[in-house]
Amino acid sequence: MLDNPVSMFDVRGKVALITGASGAFGMVAARILAGAGCKVVLAAGNAAALAEIAGECRAGGADVTEVNCRPDSEAAVDDLVAKAVAAYGALDILVVASGMNKVAKIDEMSPETFLTVMDANVTQSWLLARAATKQMKAQGTGGKIVLVSSARGLLGHPNGYTAYCASKAATDGIVKALGCELGPTGITVNAIAPTVFRSPLTAWMFEETPEAEKVRNGFLARVPKGRLGEPEDLAGPLLFLSSKASDFYTGHILYADGGYTAG
Repeated sequence: MLDNPVSMFDVRGKVALITGASGAFGMVAARILAGAGCKVVLAAGNAAALAEIAGECRAGGADVTEVNCRPDSEAAVDDLVAKAVAAYGALDILVVASGMNKVAKIDEMSPETFLTVMDANVTQSWLLARAATKQMKAQGTGGKIVLVSSARGLLGHPNGYTAYCASKAATDGIVKALGCELGPTGITVNAIAPTVFRSPLTAWMFEETPEAEKVRNGFLARVPKGRLGEPEDLAGPLLFLSSKASDFYTGHILYADGGYTAG
C-alpha cells in the first residue's frame, strides 16, 4: 500500500523542456509544469510572446530559462537540449507543443504546404524525441517524453485537414513505436490529444455570437461532456504523463476531448 499516493505526481525539481511555449498548448504546459515546481526551459520562435510567458512563470516563483528558437533542424534541436542541460544539469521531461496547421482542400493545397505541415508536426517531433532520448539514456535515470497530438490523428475532417490529420496520425505512430522501443530504458513516450479547448486561437468559439454559437453547437453535438475544453482540463493529463504516476504507461494517446472520440 502506498503511504502517500499523491507523491507519485510530484515533479518538483524536475527539468522540463517545452517547445512551442508561446503557442496555445505550450503556454498551458509552461504554466502547469512551472506551477508544479519544475525547472522549465521554454523554447519558441516568437520572442515577444516567449518573454511574456517566461515572465509570467517567473512571477509565480518558477526557475525559467528561455530559448528563442524553432526546432526546425537537427542542429537547432541538439543545441536546444544542450542549453537545457547547461542550465540545469539534466533533462527529465520533454513536452513537444510546437507545430502548425494549414487548411486547404486537397485540390487547392500545394505539395510544399503539405510538406511544411508534416515537417513542423512530424519531423520536428521526431528530432526532439531523438535528442531527448540520447540525453535521457546518457543520464540513465529514465525520462518522460510527451508529444501533442490531436483527435484529428484518429478522425478525419471535411474542411481541408489532409495535412493536419496525416501529421497527427504520424505523431501517434511515433509515440507507439517509441513506446515499444524505449520501454526497457525507463523512458516513457506518450501523447496528449486534445480537441477544441479555450486558447487565443479558439476564443471566438466561446463568444455569444450567432456564428460562434452555430459552430459550437455543431461541435458539441458530438461531445458527451457537453462543453468545450478549458486549459485546466489539460493539467491532470500532463502532470500524470510527466510524473512517476505514469511509469507503467507508454505508447499511449490520451484523448483530452470530453468523450468526442468515443462516440
